[in-house]
Amino acid sequence: MPDIKTLIPHREPMLLVDEIISITDDQITCSKEFRADEYFFQGHYPEHPIVPGVILCEAAMQAGAALLSAKLANDAAPGVPVATRINDVRFKKIISPGDRIEIHVTLDDQVSSAFFMTARVTLDGKMAVRFTFACTVAPPT
Repeated sequence: MPDIKTLIPHREPMLLVDEIISITDDQITCSKEFRADEYFFQGHYPEHPIVPGVILCEAAMQAGAALLSAKLANDAAPGVPVATRINDVRFKKIISPGDRIEIHVTLDDQVSSAFFMTARVTLDGKMAVRFTFACTVAPPT
């Protein structure tokens, strides 16, 4: 499997994918284990830390960006995948320090330079978050 850092520009503390488990042309599965020392646990919430929903969505969109980067690796004009839309977010489970999530992203459609994807985040095989989102590829800066 490719190293996540070869596919996306994110770095700590905003790199929210630990490992790529599997990847095809239209699907990727990644994992992330949330350590107790993650920066956001300091204030969300100190007495009962939980992973913010926006962090879970960002982790899934990073997995989607990795999928697009791998898919477009041979394009003549490489760029950086950026999110343009997020829809129908559903939070089903609380994620806490020590939890290891799996992130499943499927590329559903491509219209010109827009890529439409579905994300599912699971904990112990049970749905924690699901949503759809879109990305485009911006020119590198």
